[in-house]
Amino acid sequence: MRARLALPVALVAAISVTATACQSSSGDGAGSGSKSTSSAASGAADYNPKAYGKLKDGGTYTTAGTFDEQGNPFHVNGTLTASRVWAWYNANAITFSPTGEVQYNPDYFSDVKVSVEDGDQKVVLTINKKAVFNDGTPIDWTAIKATWKANNGSDKAYAAGTTEGYDQITDVARGKDDKQAVITFKGVFPSWPSLFTTFLHPKAAKADNFDKAYVKKARPEWGTGPYTVGKWDTHSGNITFVRNAKWWGRKGKLDKRVYVNLESTAAVNAFKNGQLDYVSAVDAESLKQVKGLKGTEIRSGGSPFQYSLYFNTKSSVLGDKAVRKAIQESVDRSQIAKIQFQGLDYEEPLPGSALLYSFQKGYEDNVSAVLKYGPDRAKKELDAAGWKPGSDGIREKGGKELEVGYTLMGDDPLGKATAGALAAMLKQSGIRLTIKKADQADFSSILSERKFDLFLSGNRSMDPFGARYLCESYCSDRESNLTGAGSPELDKEIRATSDIADPDKQAAAANKVERKALQEYARLPLYSGPSTYSVKKGLANVGATIFHNPLPETVGWEK
Repeated sequence: MRARLALPVALVAAISVTATACQSSSGDGAGSGSKSTSSAASGAADYNPKAYGKLKDGGTYTTAGTFDEQGNPFHVNGTLTASRVWAWYNANAITFSPTGEVQYNPDYFSDVKVSVEDGDQKVVLTINKKAVFNDGTPIDWTAIKATWKANNGSDKAYAAGTTEGYDQITDVARGKDDKQAVITFKGVFPSWPSLFTTFLHPKAAKADNFDKAYVKKARPEWGTGPYTVGKWDTHSGNITFVRNAKWWGRKGKLDKRVYVNLESTAAVNAFKNGQLDYVSAVDAESLKQVKGLKGTEIRSGGSPFQYSLYFNTKSSVLGDKAVRKAIQESVDRSQIAKIQFQGLDYEEPLPGSALLYSFQKGYEDNVSAVLKYGPDRAKKELDAAGWKPGSDGIREKGGKELEVGYTLMGDDPLGKATAGALAAMLKQSGIRLTIKKADQADFSSILSERKFDLFLSGNRSMDPFGARYLCESYCSDRESNLTGAGSPELDKEIRATSDIADPDKQAAAANKVERKALQEYARLPLYSGPSTYSVKKGLANVGATIFHNPLPETVGWEK
């Protein structure tokens, strides 16, 4: 499944409806109770965790949602929506806690062993003897092999979303019997669980099926799990999942799980009318509408989003590192966060990394280690670089004014307010920020062709293995490095971290290298933001879950 998904700021509202739904978590969702405060720390999860035995049998859970054109989450066109729907009628084999600890689901993997021999990692997955696809095909080592083959990039007939990690596997072999898969890597890949959170039926992994079989279609016969497709309405876009009679584990608590195809405004109205059980409050206005409704409660916590200000180092004005550094020193990140979170009753620490979140093990505040907010210092550095204030206060050098472009997507009021605040901050240092409006439809081309000076964009982390994405974020030869910053020497240091087998040691090494990368002053992490939902009281294991999404069978209504 796609590892990190780039998002323009204006798409937060559209995406956050589905954001927490790609991963699931094993266990029964038991916890110490949900946290509900007016200023949730970014690591707070708030989803009314309840043990399986505390939920009643029966009931329906209805939300806004639909399927996407491409329903195969491994496909390059797979989306968050596709992943969310897939998880209700396919395997949730490896999952994560809210803060990203790995959890193996014993209904699929009864035993997992990881070792390193002669520098190469080996993972042995023992598959539950009862595990079977809905068409009667046993879930065995061939499903793991088929998933690897479809995603490793060796066969160009497959349009895989990401080959990273899969391309490091040299073999998937039968173990002591068909119910054991032995996965061998070239070198080590500490974040290997992200590759097999779910898997494909061997038939679904055939090239033609991989591309086309899930286009506007469900394939319940190739699925597995406590629920299966009851109704898949291609006309309305509505979906109903029902209990799966072929499931060998704990039965799903719900009679039905229903998605109704509604736009976000219509979804808020439907929730207010009692037609939906849960709705995302994407901004201050929608939160105001759903707050305080009888029989409902607000659940708010952190999210696995990370928004940064990207600097195009290939543009004429931002090719100068001194200018980039001065801009970063002029940006009051706490003020940007206040604008973003206004009316949301939410606070969070300023992000210190583009890799890990402050609530994760191994996190370090790398931004503060290399950068301090200081407009006066920025002015001195611009003076030293030869940029002198002109008659209007805007700095000049060689007859050219210090003018930087900022690409603003769409007409979102929040986006406009953020752009205005940045312009005011930079003006104090003698930098003119020119706001250039662009259409949402041009998002991909603006990034891929680097048609910007400054650009604010976000990533949605699809797994908790931030160190894995060090190269994706900072290698100078990677297209995913939107800034173009870096050097072959730094690339070498970055890539060396991928050879460290121990995840904790890898995170420590990645932090060290990220501090060097941040000294290119080409990317400034700004904020993550909240996941906020209004939910009917009594609905358990639903809400702000960060990396966690409780297993489908544990979602339901309290007794």
